[in-house]
Amino acid sequence: MSAQNVITTPPLESAETRPATGGRRPGSRPGRNGQPSAKAGLKLGNVITTLILSVGAVIMIAPLAWTFSTSLKTKDGVFELPPQWIPDPFVWENYARIWTAGPLLTGIQNSLIVACSVTIVGSLTSALAAFAFAKMRMPFKNVLFLGLLSGLMIPFPTLMIPQFTIFASIGWVDTLLPLIVPGLFGNIIMIFFLRQFLNSIPDSIVEAARIDGASYLQIFWTLILPAIRPALAAQFILWFMAMWNDYLAPIIYLNSPGTQTLQLVIANFNAQYAIQTDYPLIMAASFVALLPVLIVFVVFQRQIIESIALSGSKG
Repeated sequence: MSAQNVITTPPLESAETRPATGGRRPGSRPGRNGQPSAKAGLKLGNVITTLILSVGAVIMIAPLAWTFSTSLKTKDGVFELPPQWIPDPFVWENYARIWTAGPLLTGIQNSLIVACSVTIVGSLTSALAAFAFAKMRMPFKNVLFLGLLSGLMIPFPTLMIPQFTIFASIGWVDTLLPLIVPGLFGNIIMIFFLRQFLNSIPDSIVEAARIDGASYLQIFWTLILPAIRPALAAQFILWFMAMWNDYLAPIIYLNSPGTQTLQLVIANFNAQYAIQTDYPLIMAASFVALLPVLIVFVVFQRQIIESIALSGSKG
């Protein structure tokens, strides 16, 4: 047989000479039993999360968008079917009428006085109290803190009549003082939150500053306050929103239009103009009442995100 007719076969690969490819052919995609790769699964999870959050965002923004849309409609446009999301025509005069339809400007001024004074001064006193409970050495500190927390178990309706009696006896009814003075001494929830935040800061920092001759107030201003600024900002905006939207306390103590807060003014708008089906005017006043809270949130949103990130990393 000639050399041209000889058919040669490739040598068989043994287990020792076969390249270690992990049971895959060269060039095949990594995967386990045909399942998608981890990268593809992560991308799918991100898409699903984005869709869920988008649906939630639409559901949350829809009432706000409807409020703004209704504030620019005519009285007849509010009841049109199908509902109009884009007003036709745009009635910007509704925002001009709200200032003469009621004491809206006075209500905004009173709400700003109450909310700003309480949250600014009260946040400072709350931070000082949290620093004392977390870092200072004093007798019966934990007992005092538990006694402070027990105040959260007392519902406000239980305290309404005694508080009103006290404030009426000293002539504070129909003034802003019953709304301002109690909050100047701090907020129990803020004290608790800041104390838990301060527990993550090492005591050695405070002790080292004390050895260097710093007073507790100097330690608070230079070391503690910058460290708790994100947490303080998050609690500040929550407290500001609670004070701005408070309706129960103002309706108990305030009677005359010159002392009413914004929420009472909006309630009076609703009672007076709902009968006239002037819902665009009510929605315009409600949207203006929302703007200060929205501005505060936009200003402090970075600190709120930092607070959430730090809380998550320390948890």
